[in-house]
Amino acid sequence: MVLTLAAGWLAQKAVGMIWEKSTGHHAPTDLDDDEITVVQAVTFAAVSGGVAVLARRLTRRGVVRAAARITPKPPPA
Repeated sequence: MVLTLAAGWLAQKAVGMIWEKSTGHHAPTDLDDDEITVVQAVTFAAVSGGVAVLARRLTRRGVVRAAARITPKPPPA
């Protein structure tokens, strides 16, 4: 669970940095703000959501692999 939270936090930071570099503006924190266009809000939400899902899936895959290596295998019967 801690790894998933850390991955989500890192993903959010990465999205914010990429957003700022590509648009020249800080990443939106309130998507209901009237100064943010609908296109910007939808784009940011889609990118953030996609990155979050990717981070969770990759983290889960890594945890499953690590657990498989750590868990002792039963002896052959």
